[in-house]
Amino acid sequence: MTTQSTPAEPETTPDGPWLTPGVRGIGTASFLADVGHEIPTALLPSLLTSTLGAPAAALGAIEGVSDALAGAARFGGGVLADDPARRRKVAVGGYATTAVLGAATAGATTVWQVGLLRAAAWTARGLRVPARNALLADIVPANAYGRAYGFERMMDNLGAIFGPLLALGLVAWVGVQWAIGLSVIPGLLAATAIIYAIRKTPRPTSRDKVPLRIRIKPVLKGDLGRLLGAVAAFEVGNVAATLLILRASDLLAPEHGTKTATTIALGLYTAYNVAATLASVPAGRLSDRLGSRGPVLVLAAGVAAFAAAYGLFTVNEAAIAFLAIPFLLAGIGIGTVETAQHSAVAALAPTHLRGSAFGMLATVQSLGNLAASTTAGLLWSTISPTAAFIYLTTWMTLALAGLILSALQARRTDRA
Repeated sequence: MTTQSTPAEPETTPDGPWLTPGVRGIGTASFLADVGHEIPTALLPSLLTSTLGAPAAALGAIEGVSDALAGAARFGGGVLADDPARRRKVAVGGYATTAVLGAATAGATTVWQVGLLRAAAWTARGLRVPARNALLADIVPANAYGRAYGFERMMDNLGAIFGPLLALGLVAWVGVQWAIGLSVIPGLLAATAIIYAIRKTPRPTSRDKVPLRIRIKPVLKGDLGRLLGAVAAFEVGNVAATLLILRASDLLAPEHGTKTATTIALGLYTAYNVAATLASVPAGRLSDRLGSRGPVLVLAAGVAAFAAAYGLFTVNEAAIAFLAIPFLLAGIGIGTVETAQHSAVAALAPTHLRGSAFGMLATVQSLGNLAASTTAGLLWSTISPTAAFIYLTTWMTLALAGLILSALQARRTDRA
């Protein structure tokens, strides 16, 4: 007698399953898109300096302008994403356009062409972010936001690990320019995955288009406004991971030499990405389990991990085992924080303002990261690396205090 095995059911919540085809489609899109844009990102320095003979300053200018445009586009994308019908088109168009423009840099013959294509690709990437996040909130019950956003962040972080490794393999096989050109394949597959996810999402009940309107005041009211204030404090201290790599490289170089130190530092950065990947879903599960205050409490835990990591980076200790600790803490911190930020905004934002709320969050993240990296770099150059990390640790402490106050305020409101 034989028994037939039944397929595993998706994990369920009291309101139904959360790991639905739509959630899996959005997660797959995040993974493929990250693979797609990590390839040209990893190879951009080589394309500019080795192939086109541009100075290092050109790379900094191109990346600075592109990041600024991406931040502005996220705010605009939030306004577009307030309309449930429009957010679908923005998501698909953003994924497809980013893939095509990013890969097109392979055919650039001048520095200005690279800059124009990179800036346009990053603008499209910024536009799609609020739409994707709002779509995800549309297809899961509120008590599963943590798990859903944790899954999406996990897939995105997996792409950040796999993308550079694929870039290395492609360069060895077909060279830099062809490798960049081939990045269009995972990028367009990401657009296909988001189309699949949209087809698994209930269609908007109203056919009336929501008018385009910038909504800042309503987003900044009440609990959501207090949360975004604490998030802003965190992001002003959330420095680019490249500074962590630089800190490790500088500390390791006297003993190991520059080349080996750089290799070790990149290995530590890989551990950072692995930690972020592994932390995302457990952070989401914990957020869901803790109820209405879960996202804020989990966010506070992630900020505390960052504070501890930056505090350790103030120490001039070059042991690899010691340096691994702050890299792992920062990885756990970013996996936890990103999951909690998204689930908190989904829970606190009014449904008709969900796009604007995610756009505001993305804008705060972009501007905060720019301020953190610029200020920390200035302190690093004029005073010392220790001074830079003391500055960053201070902001993390302020953000943690703000989140604790926000949680206490929410608790008093619940009791009232």
